[in-house]
Amino acid sequence: MTDQAVDTDGVRLSQDPAEKRGFLGRTRELKELRADIERAGLDTLSGRKAPRARVLLIAGRPGSGRTALAEELAAQVADDYPDGVLRVRLSEPDGTRVPVERLARELLTELDHSAPPGADEDDLTEALRTALADRRVLLLLDAAADAEQVDALLPDTPDCLAVAVAEGPLTGIADVRPCTLGGLDTKSAVELLSRCTGSVRITVDPRAAEQLVELCQAQPAALTLAGGWLAARPQAAVADLAKHVHAETDEGTALSRVFRLVYASLPSPAARILRLLSLAPAGLVDPHTASALAGCSVHGARTTLDDFVGLGLLRAVDSPLPGYEVPGCLHDRLRHLARKHDRPAELQLARARMLERTVRLLQSCRAVTETDSPQAREKLLGTPRDLRFPHPRAAADWLRARRPALLAAARLAVADGELDTLARRLMSQLVRAMVAHFGTRAAAPDLYGIHRLVLDVAERRELPREKAAALLNLADLDARTGRTAEALVRYRAALDAGREANDPYATGRAMESVGGAHLELGDYDRAADWFGRALAQRLAREERADAARIYGRIAAAHTYAGRYGEAVRSWRAAVAGHRKAGDVAAHARALSELARVQEYAGRPEESLRTCQEAVDWARRAEDVRLQAALHLRLADTLDRLGDPTAAGLQRSTAERMLREAPADACEIRSASSED
Repeated sequence: MTDQAVDTDGVRLSQDPAEKRGFLGRTRELKELRADIERAGLDTLSGRKAPRARVLLIAGRPGSGRTALAEELAAQVADDYPDGVLRVRLSEPDGTRVPVERLARELLTELDHSAPPGADEDDLTEALRTALADRRVLLLLDAAADAEQVDALLPDTPDCLAVAVAEGPLTGIADVRPCTLGGLDTKSAVELLSRCTGSVRITVDPRAAEQLVELCQAQPAALTLAGGWLAARPQAAVADLAKHVHAETDEGTALSRVFRLVYASLPSPAARILRLLSLAPAGLVDPHTASALAGCSVHGARTTLDDFVGLGLLRAVDSPLPGYEVPGCLHDRLRHLARKHDRPAELQLARARMLERTVRLLQSCRAVTETDSPQAREKLLGTPRDLRFPHPRAAADWLRARRPALLAAARLAVADGELDTLARRLMSQLVRAMVAHFGTRAAAPDLYGIHRLVLDVAERRELPREKAAALLNLADLDARTGRTAEALVRYRAALDAGREANDPYATGRAMESVGGAHLELGDYDRAADWFGRALAQRLAREERADAARIYGRIAAAHTYAGRYGEAVRSWRAAVAGHRKAGDVAAHARALSELARVQEYAGRPEESLRTCQEAVDWARRAEDVRLQAALHLRLADTLDRLGDPTAAGLQRSTAERMLREAPADACEIRSASSED
C-alpha cells in the first residue's frame, strides 16, 4: 500500500475475529430483553395507550460487552422495525456528555430530514419527534450519560423502541427495567478466548483456560486483550498467561490487570503511540492521525495500528478507508498513561503535529477540486506524496469518512485554548473543503457549528476582525434558512465588531446585510436607509461596481414600498454604474429591472424602450435566459399597448429561445407570470 491519504484500492482492514464469526453468549439476557419488548407497560395495564416509545436499558461497566449486546438485540428484532435502526453515541470517549442539540441533528441527518442550521435544542428535538411520528424505528442510544439525554430523544409513538446503553440506572424515565450485565458464562468466555488464540491451546489445557476466564471475571474486553496477548505469542501456554495475570497484585478491575500486562509487553515506540491515541479526536484514528501524533511514517503507523487491532487494543472501523476506534473502556487508561509518562510539552507538541497534518490534508482535499487553476495544480504537485489525493472523488470520500473526527478536532482544538492559531487555520480549511466538495447548502449545519467555534476563539483572543467575519457568516446562514430576526441581531453585532477593528469591508458588508434583513422583514424605510449608508461608504472608497449593485438594492426597497419614482432614479444610477464598470451582464439586468419598475409606474412606452435596450445588452452578454424573459415581458407590454401582432412576434422569439434552453423554460415562464 502507498502512503496516500486515501487507499483507493479499497483494501479492507482486518477485524476482530469475534466480530467475523458472530455474537457469543448472553442467551439469558437476550431472552429477557425480548420478553421485555412484548411485556405490557404500565400504561397498557392501566388501560391507557402508551404515549411514547418503550425504553430498554442495558446497564454495565465499559468493557462488559454492553454495546455488543445492544447491537445483537437490534439485529434480532430489526425486522419488526421496517424503518430501520438509528444509532447515536451520547458520550464522548472520555465520558463528556454530548449536547442533545448535536444528537438530535445527527439522528435527523440519518433520517435524511433537514433542520435549519442554528436551530436550538427544542426545535431540533421537536423536528426529530415529527420525523419519527409515522415511522417504526429502533433507536440505539449508546453510552447514555443521564436520563435527560435519553428522554429528550424519545419518539412520541409506541411503535418505536429505544435501547439505551448506560453504566447505571436512568432514574427519571418511567417503566424501565435495567438488564444489568456481569461476566459471560464460562462456555462462551472460553469460546471467545479460542477464537482469538486458536482452539489447540484451549483444548490442550481446558482448566487453565477456565482459570484465565475466572481471573478475567469473564469480561469480554479483558478476555479480548488476553486472547490478543496469546495470539501474539504462539509458543506461550494459556497457563503462562494465567500465572502472569494472577501475579498482577495491584488493585483494580480484571480489565485493568490484563491491560497493564498487555501494555507492559509492548515495545517502547508502540507503547508511546498507544498512549498518544488518547489525543485522537472522538477516539477515531487513521494512519495519518497516528503518524502525526507519534512523528513516524504513515506506513509505520498503519502497521502499528493493525498490530493493536490484533492485540484487542483497537477496533477496526467498517469503512473502505483505513480507520480505527479506541475502545471506550480503554480511553481513560490511555489518557492516564500519557499524563504519567509524557511531559505536558510533549503532549502539546503531539496535538500540534496532529492539527498541522489535518490542516495540510484539508488544504490538499480542497486543492484537488481546483483543476482549472494552474497555481492550485502547481501547489498540489508541491505537496508531499502521502498528503495528496489521486482525484476529487477520493478527497470527498475521505472528507465524508473523517467528518466526525474533523469536527471533533475543531471542538477539541478550541476547548484546548493553547493552540488557537492552529485551531483557526483548521477551521478555515475545514470550511473551504466542505464548501468545495458538498456545497454551502448541504454543509450548512456543520458550517454553523464551525463558525460558532471561530466566534468563541475570536472573543477569547479579542480579535474583532475575526469576530465580525464569524458573525457575518453565522448571520448569512440564519438568513438563508428564514431566521431573519436572528440574522439581524448578528449583522448588527458584526457591524460593531467591524467598526472596532476599523475594517471597512466588514462594516460595509454588515450595513448592507442589515438593510437586506430589514427588507426581508418588510421594513422598507429602514432597508433603504441602511442601503444608503452602505452606498455612502462604497462611494467614499470609490468602489464603483459595489456602489452600482447597492443602487439596485435601494431601488428594490423603494419598489416594494411603492415609491416608483425613487426606484426609477436608483435603477438609472445602477445602470450608469454598471456601464462605467464595463459589466455588460449586470448592465442588462439593471435595465431589465428598470423596465419592470417603469411598467409598475404606469409608463408602458418608457418601459418598452428600456426593455428593448435591455434585450440588446443581454444579447451582448450572451445571456439567453434573460433575453427570453425580456421578450416575454415585451410581449406583455405590447399587448397592453394594443399591438397583439408585435406581441405575438415577441412570444415566438421567446419560445424559440426556450426550446434552445429547455432547462430554463419553467423558470422563465414563472418569472414572466409573476411580472
